[in-house]
Parts: sequence; C-alpha cells; structure tokens
Amino acid sequence: MPGAGDGQPVSADFFDVARRQRACRGFRPDPVDDDTLARLLETATRAPSAENTQPWVFVVVRHPERRAAIGALTARAWDQGGRAHSEGRLAPALLEDVERGAIGGVADAPVLVVVCGDARLTVAAALGPSVYPAVQNLLLAATAVGLGSALTTLPLVFGSELAALVELPEGVTPFAVVPLGWPARVYGPSRRRPLSDTAFREVYGAPWAGAGGL
Repeated sequence: MPGAGDGQPVSADFFDVARRQRACRGFRPDPVDDDTLARLLETATRAPSAENTQPWVFVVVRHPERRAAIGALTARAWDQGGRAHSEGRLAPALLEDVERGAIGGVADAPVLVVVCGDARLTVAAALGPSVYPAVQNLLLAATAVGLGSALTTLPLVFGSELAALVELPEGVTPFAVVPLGWPARVYGPSRRRPLSDTAFREVYGAPWAGAGGL
C-alpha cells in the first residue's frame, strides 16, 4: 500500500491516529483506489447527526479538469481576501504552507471530496453540526490508512460556482472540500495548546489539573 514504509506508519490505534491527524497541503500524484475511498467514506457516515438524519453528501472528484476548476476557485478566494485575512495572524512558515495549498497544492491531490449537506433532510440549524462530524471522521480515517487530507473551506467563498461544478441539486449545499492523497512529505505530530489552557473543572477558569485531575 502506498504510504506504508515511507515514514508515515499506518496505525489502527485511535488515539495515535487522532494525535497524527493534521492538515496536508502537498500530495504525490499516486492514485487512491476505489476500495480505499469507499472505506473512508463509509467511516465518514458513522458520524453522529441530528435525529440520525444523516444529511451528508460526498461528491468524489477525480477528473483533472474538474479538480483544476475547484483549485481555481480556491486560488481566487485566497487572492481576493484569504491572504489578507491570514497575513499577520499566521506564523510565516504556516502562512507559506497555507498559500502553497491554496494556489495549487490542494488541487494537486488526486482526489477532492466535496462534502455537502442536504437541507431537505434536516432543519437548517442542524445541517452544519451534522455534516462536520462526518468530515472529521473522513480526516481521521484518511490518517489511519496513511493518506494526507485537509479541511478546506476557501472554495465556499464561491459556493454557487462550486455547486455548479459538481452539479448539486437544489437544497444540497457544499460545506467543505477535502483533498485526499499520499503526502508529498513526512509530517510530524500536530501541535496543540496545552490542556491546562483549554479545559476547566465545573466552571470556566477553574483549573482542570489538581485534585481528581490529570
């Protein structure tokens, strides 16, 4: 299997997978087979949803011209506000990586999954909260088999054009584009703020660590 033995081990341990999952914005051209994609998509559908309505829709895009068109939307969104929004907020190395992905790296992935929500299946307020857990499952499943992935929302700036590219019917709305492919380089573990900054006991501000804590 591509990805195995090239510095990114395949692991079925959930906690290890969750710690290794991170945004990948550079991909090798090697194809991703249908069986692997089906496994990832089926795992995505195991996510929770409001009233078990399962309003997610996955459009798997492999065609080079269609991927390029989605990439062009991403680059246009970056040029028309994305870069200005991120400059000064992101560290220089991260900004450079995000820009590489926005102007071509994401579109270079051999597979783009346009993740959508079907408003005909649930109320509007529950649509996003039902779709995004499926996106997270997709990202984790990709990491588990050694694939790179990312949650990309820049193309949604031109949501109607994205919807037209993949011929979405009325009532089905794109929520994310997830590139999938074998990573072009080895990624280290993700960096996160310490739990002491983000978890509290009983009320905000009360330290999680201490008596009964970790």
